[in-house]
Amino acid sequence: MIERCICLVCLDAPGGMELSDTNRALQLLHGGGCSKNGANRWYDKSLQFVVGRDGTCGVVCEHSPFDGIVLVQFWEQGPSRKMVRADSVSELPAPRRLRWKCSPEIQGLLASSAEKLQQIVKNLDLHRRIVKVRAAKAISAFMPPRGRRRHLPFLLHPCRLHRRLVPTYESASIRRFREGRVDNIRSATLEVLRFVKTVTDPMATVPVSPAATALKDAIRAQTEYTVMAITGMAIDNHLLGLQELAREVCKELPEMFTDETYLMSNRFVLSTSQVPTTMEMFCCYGPVVPNGYGACYNPQPESILFCISSFHGCKETSSTKFAKAVEESLIEMRGLCSQPPCATGKPLVTKEKVTRPSQGHQP
Repeated sequence: MIERCICLVCLDAPGGMELSDTNRALQLLHGGGCSKNGANRWYDKSLQFVVGRDGTCGVVCEHSPFDGIVLVQFWEQGPSRKMVRADSVSELPAPRRLRWKCSPEIQGLLASSAEKLQQIVKNLDLHRRIVKVRAAKAISAFMPPRGRRRHLPFLLHPCRLHRRLVPTYESASIRRFREGRVDNIRSATLEVLRFVKTVTDPMATVPVSPAATALKDAIRAQTEYTVMAITGMAIDNHLLGLQELAREVCKELPEMFTDETYLMSNRFVLSTSQVPTTMEMFCCYGPVVPNGYGACYNPQPESILFCISSFHGCKETSSTKFAKAVEESLIEMRGLCSQPPCATGKPLVTKEKVTRPSQGHQP
């Protein structure tokens, strides 16, 4: 039955921690470890609906079948529909406790798995924060609709820390295509590099106008690549397809796919995803490399809510410090966006030219 089911309902015991949003998120992700609800997670299932006795409720999603925004829409639209009790519910047998018979070998494997789980739980560093952005209208006027992916602030901290941009992954939905999932918006453009250098150079005193111009250029470049990505014209999925074909038909991978530059470009130190909601909820996930950050953000009319994750095992990363740096960057960018027209020039206006997909794609 467990092998055949599509989803599971996980009934959790109280986690024993303060019910902050960060602790709730940790409880959903890993159950608090083997001594709490860690054994009550089934990560091979697409959906796990977690209901805790302490009021912690949410959904754990295995990302392969669908995107996060699909889950959000399901969650938001579900309560608005009239719930009808199905006749088949009354015909189901009463639930019964499953009793497991485990050999000494399996007991040893379970103990080893519990130890590994505990190490993972202790290593995850998660921080949830909400930033009040009272100048949201000014920021929205500064950005074109397609450019309102506010992950530029997430790029400022790595640049201040490492004096360079890092490989960045930002999800772009391509569900307009048959069997389409996501592609990658590569945010680390030359225009973004110029902007972050302009505002992070400790030796330079940059007037507001050049900084605002650099921000506009960065947003424009990001907008153009976003449109390319959602219309099937980004590079990552195409390169991945070629790489997988090469694995099947070539004895050795072409040098391009083993080149250190290509490998480095796919070690995403910063993985970001915009998941907007209309209800009071938020999403989170872990980093994809040991020295990286995961950043899921939810822009609202008067605030931006985001969750930062990293690993305690990396001395270079700190989710709390990163979240604080993002908040400072948002305030800094708000100042640039709130300047009068004489300081920043005209608002950014772009005509989005959507490239038609080739005939091989089916919308």
